[in-house]
Order: sequence, then structure tokens, then C-alpha cells
Amino acid sequence: MADDISRYRRPEYPIESLFVRRWSPRAMAGTAVDEASLMRLFEAARWAPSSYNNQPWRFLYARRETPHWEVFFDLLAETNRLWAKDAGALLTILAKETFDNGAPSVTHCLDVGSAWENLALQGTAMGLVVHGMQGFDYARARENLGVPEDYSVLAMAAVGWPGRAEDLPEALRAREYPSDRKPIAEIAFEGPYPP
Repeated sequence: MADDISRYRRPEYPIESLFVRRWSPRAMAGTAVDEASLMRLFEAARWAPSSYNNQPWRFLYARRETPHWEVFFDLLAETNRLWAKDAGALLTILAKETFDNGAPSVTHCLDVGSAWENLALQGTAMGLVVHGMQGFDYARARENLGVPEDYSVLAMAAVGWPGRAEDLPEALRAREYPSDRKPIAEIAFEGPYPP
């Protein structure tokens, strides 16, 4: 599938191919992602820009076949469990809402989004599947993972080695292709927001 990415995606202007190659498959091989590979993802994330260099991103993770796996897996919505069961690791992505001095950090979500994108692109460069999700129990994630009150629980992600689309449930197989993007004319406007 990834070899034929141009069948699904064509940039309007020349950009690095990594941006177009990054997508969110669900098919994973069901093997663990080693600690060193995960650390490479977090290393990429830590170099993201942030307001006043606050670096508000935090990543909690569980590798498959470890004691923490079930705690993370049990947070997922049933529809995500169908395919994330074959992930090699599950991540929970947090954002510290304040600076170290306690002042509110208005851009904490933007900053963490930059770190998430770095992580996802590094995964693509390494040949990993990196699939972000909002389908999980946010309140239970906060409680079960001991997330402090001054942190937002933003998302979860499944990370794994590529698997076969044929092994997915039939309803998911039909969706296992890179999605396109809105044209630039719909997302970027010179001057005020158009009427």
C-alpha cells in the first residue's frame, strides 16, 4: 500500500515525501516494539518547538507483553481494540497546561501537537505504523495512569510494525488506505477569515 501512495495522495506543491508517506494504518504485525525504537520516537518528539521552550509534552507508554499493556489496552474504545490488539506499544499523550512557574501556557496543545507530529514522522521514517486515537476513556486514563491535575490527556496512539490489511476485520479492511487532504484553498487564507 505505502509503495503506491501517489494513487491516493498528490501534493499541490513540492514538499518532502515523508509528509505524504505518513498516514495512519491499522494493520500491525502483533509483535513488540523494542525499547530502543520507542526511544528514537521520543527523541524526535523532544526536539519539537514550544513556547518559551516549555516542552509541555509527556508520553506514557506500555509495550505489548509487559505488565502495563493491559492497563493501557483497557482504556481503548471497543472499535479501537479490534485492531490495536496487534500494536507493539500503546502511548498516552499528555500536555502540561502551565509553565514551571505556574502561569497558564496558552499554546500547550499546539506545542504537544508539534511533538506528536515529530514522533509520527520519525515512526514513518523507521517503517513503523503510528496511529493516533481519540477513541478511549479519557477520565479512566487520567485516573488509572495517575495523570496530575495540571496536565490534559490529549490522545492515545498505537505503534507497531506493519501488518497485513487482510488480517483486519472486514469493515476496517475497506478503510485501510491513505486518506487525501483538503486543498490549500480551503485551509489557508490571506488576510481575515473569509465570509
